[in-house]
Amino acid sequence: MLRRVLLTALMAGVLAGLFASVVQSLKVTPLILEAERYEEPAAAAEPTGDRDAAWAPGDGAERIAYTVLADVLTGVGFALLLAAGFALYGGRVDLRAGILWGLGGFAAFTFAPAFGLPPDPPGMAAADLVARQGWWLATAAATAGGLALIAFAGGAVVKALGAAAIAVPHLIGAPHSGALEATALPAAVAAEFVAASLVTSALFWIVLGGLSGWLYGRFDAPRSTQATISP
Repeated sequence: MLRRVLLTALMAGVLAGLFASVVQSLKVTPLILEAERYEEPAAAAEPTGDRDAAWAPGDGAERIAYTVLADVLTGVGFALLLAAGFALYGGRVDLRAGILWGLGGFAAFTFAPAFGLPPDPPGMAAADLVARQGWWLATAAATAGGLALIAFAGGAVVKALGAAAIAVPHLIGAPHSGALEATALPAAVAAEFVAASLVTSALFWIVLGGLSGWLYGRFDAPRSTQATISP
């Protein structure tokens, strides 16, 4: 079982990560580069001591390499969660089921958190990183747990608890910077970045879920066939 989970996660994660990198290079990366054009003049105008000295990848091959690496590692990590979920589920998993699980992953890890913390392009004011990460993690966990209760638990009360769990983080509210200063980034670019990021994530999760479900089912096929034909 462990071998099946690990092989599924590795193969599906690498392929889905490479797919995500291609999609990002077509739409998301150009928008990041566009946003950075507005971010750099503002940073140059700040006093030297106030500038952010954080490391950033260079343009060209270095940026592409780090993007691909990050996407592949992310794909393998999320594929491992999906494969582990398949194992705990214990039922039949195939391409169609995998896509449905992938859509659930998109809802939990991207769509639901985006209601409070939409993807931010460079140059946008943001709240404290730890606070944002904490809210994102809580929202993803609550959404995943709520969806699991709605999909697999029996009884209207339990399903209602699942729906309530999904709603709780949004009732609490996401952390925001509270900054009122204007940004040089055009609103149209920011909105396009959010839309492109969400579409890219949705495609990534569909491919990841479909591949994970298909591979997980394929790795079990020989054992299932042998069990069928044995006396």
